[in-house]
Amino acid sequence: MKKIFLKDIAEALDLSKTAVSLVLNGRGDENKISKETQKRILDFAEQNSYRPNQMARGLSLGKSETIGLIIPNISDIFYARIAHHVELRAKELGYNVVFSSSNENSETEKELIYSMLNRQVDGLIIASTQKNQKDILKLTEAGFPFVLIDRHYPDIETNYVIVDNFGGTHNMTRHLLKNGRRKIGFISIKSQLEAMVQRRLGYERAISDEGFELLKYHTKTIDRFNYQYEMKAAIQSMVQSEQRVDAIVFTTHYLAASGLRELKLLDIKVPQEVAIISFDELGAFDLVDPPITSNKQPVDAMGNHAVEILVNEIEKKNSMVDNKRVLRTQLLIRKSCGA
Repeated sequence: MKKIFLKDIAEALDLSKTAVSLVLNGRGDENKISKETQKRILDFAEQNSYRPNQMARGLSLGKSETIGLIIPNISDIFYARIAHHVELRAKELGYNVVFSSSNENSETEKELIYSMLNRQVDGLIIASTQKNQKDILKLTEAGFPFVLIDRHYPDIETNYVIVDNFGGTHNMTRHLLKNGRRKIGFISIKSQLEAMVQRRLGYERAISDEGFELLKYHTKTIDRFNYQYEMKAAIQSMVQSEQRVDAIVFTTHYLAASGLRELKLLDIKVPQEVAIISFDELGAFDLVDPPITSNKQPVDAMGNHAVEILVNEIEKKNSMVDNKRVLRTQLLIRKSCGA
């Protein structure tokens, strides 16, 4: 079937293009176009499988019906899952999603923000590097709809959806302590991201709450872009020193997977000699030997809430909607902790 355009409908029904456009954009009643004429237009459009030009429709409505999503790394399964749920929920609410990755580079993130604005997106969902405070402030001051996801700026008043990083790591560490582990190591990435700061504080609080000493050589930070190489030295120092650890808390799923690999290469038995636990989940964690205890983040709820808050902002539907969400994580207990 030949594709038809708005002008074709107008010519076929002997109507103005303006009248046809108003009806197809749901504005027939407010412009006092008769019900009979509206029905003729809508019936003709349906019978001929008319599909509107999204850009033209956006301009006529003053919106593009498109959301921009900026994440650090689309190849990271965590952010890929967030993107998936953002796309699904946005589609349900009538919006398309444009994806971009900053690769944890603040300049790239800044460029992407302005590129998205130039593409006339209606709003943004951003998992920020937390190094673009000025540009986030500009969005806030301009009143442009956006939501921060996974990461936020504690000192800036914004919409956000994050998880309870402190509470999640606190629960992980307490679980190890309750199972008799006393020399608990901690491996994280070198980062000032608020999420990583809170995860470390949660670990430290759990240790101190139980009256145990925090040992600096039980804590390691490694480069996120070189973690597989640096993990080897971190694990060796933890299991081959006099203050050998009996458990390790990993702050990300990829660190946990890399750490388990190094422990096996050193022939360290998990969990008999060293228990391990991960913040965040990988689909393979229940398949590896031993299955890894993990702190699961609610990525579906994160994506859904972010879209709902953003669409509410775009459409100015309800000022009472809670636009700051801190979601709880779920501890999935498996054999890597011995219980």
